[in-house]
Amino acid sequence: MTIKHRARILWILPPIIIGVMVLMFITGKKQPPTPVDNVESARAVRTVSVPRVDLSPVAEGYGTVRPAQVWSAVAQVSGRVIEMHPRLRDGEIIPTGTLLLRLDPVDYELALAQRKAELAELEVRESNTRDLLEIEQRNLALAQREATRLKNLADKGTTSRSNADAAERTMLGSRSAVQNLRNTLALLPSQRAVVEARLAQAERDLQNTEIRAPFNLRIAELAMETEQYVSKGQKLFAGDSVDRSEVVAQVTISSLRHLFSGHDRLTPDFLTRGEGVAGYADLHPLIELDMGGQLAQWQAEFVRFTDSIDNETRTIGVVVALDKPFEKVIPGQRPPLSKGMFVKVRLRGRIQPQQLVVPRNAVREGKVLLVDGDNRLQIVAVEKRFDQDDISVIRSGVEAGQQLVVSDLVPAVAGMSLAPRPDPALQQRLDSAGMQP
Repeated sequence: MTIKHRARILWILPPIIIGVMVLMFITGKKQPPTPVDNVESARAVRTVSVPRVDLSPVAEGYGTVRPAQVWSAVAQVSGRVIEMHPRLRDGEIIPTGTLLLRLDPVDYELALAQRKAELAELEVRESNTRDLLEIEQRNLALAQREATRLKNLADKGTTSRSNADAAERTMLGSRSAVQNLRNTLALLPSQRAVVEARLAQAERDLQNTEIRAPFNLRIAELAMETEQYVSKGQKLFAGDSVDRSEVVAQVTISSLRHLFSGHDRLTPDFLTRGEGVAGYADLHPLIELDMGGQLAQWQAEFVRFTDSIDNETRTIGVVVALDKPFEKVIPGQRPPLSKGMFVKVRLRGRIQPQQLVVPRNAVREGKVLLVDGDNRLQIVAVEKRFDQDDISVIRSGVEAGQQLVVSDLVPAVAGMSLAPRPDPALQQRLDSAGMQP
């Protein structure tokens, strides 16, 4: 090693020695770490107690309001419109029995007068025929006696045979006249029936020149005016009943099934009568209309199910009805239930007692999170009966009173320590889930 290399080593060693001394000084001043006990931290979660409630199952559907009765005014006779009700316009409500329009009745009055004259003529003809019959019967009796007398004389030779034959011919002529009059009288009843039928038709045609409202109706589709000529069979206008409205709501089969679950089997008698089904399942329909921040409601009546299933939506039509919709108006809160309104129908069924209910979003992939007696997480599988609104009805897997975790716990590890915090608002909603709206 040369002197130059030794000098370089001497220059390197002092910084290294100084660095080691500084490090020893710093580590000598540092306090040793404080020992910490290994304590498991608890996750705070919101919980509710699983309740049992008397639940009324609900099926929901949407549909359009329509009148229960729709009447088309069709002209049954032809004629010129000579009179119209001043309120016969689209949208007007006209009470039952009101005269809506009248056609020119002159032609039908003349036809009626003609039929009456024909009937009077038949009565006179019958009276005359009976009088003639009586005369001819007397002539026949005289002719028979004369023919018998001359025949006896001819047999004795006191008169000629030609006189006897002439008397017999006279008798036969009288007999023929009597028979003809009897035939005429026999045909008169059928002729009278024909004339009376024509008379009734003429009276009916005259009555049909007036059209009156068959029930309380709202006018629609007016297609005629005064002085217009209308033909027989021509549609003049339509009328919608205002006494009763219907809604055909499309409801899923699965939700309808919940209304009948837990009951005895339906008999064929119930399946053929709508009122039987409604009474059996204690169905109470409610019609709801969203008016933008305000909800209008009407208590309705279950009428029937429709005759078919919708192939696209797999729903069935439920028909509910409301009587006197225009009498149930509340200004500013509930409008008249009018044709064309799109509404929701809530069909509430018989109360099912003591059902376990949990929040719908607490069931994830068929499992729920519970807090056990040691405040640790327990993951259990549950079986649902059905979902309704924001709750799920549980068939098995949990018991009433167990603490259910409703927080979104990620990750959820079975056995982890929890710090449960009751959620009073959610608990109140669960406890009141079975209350009627």
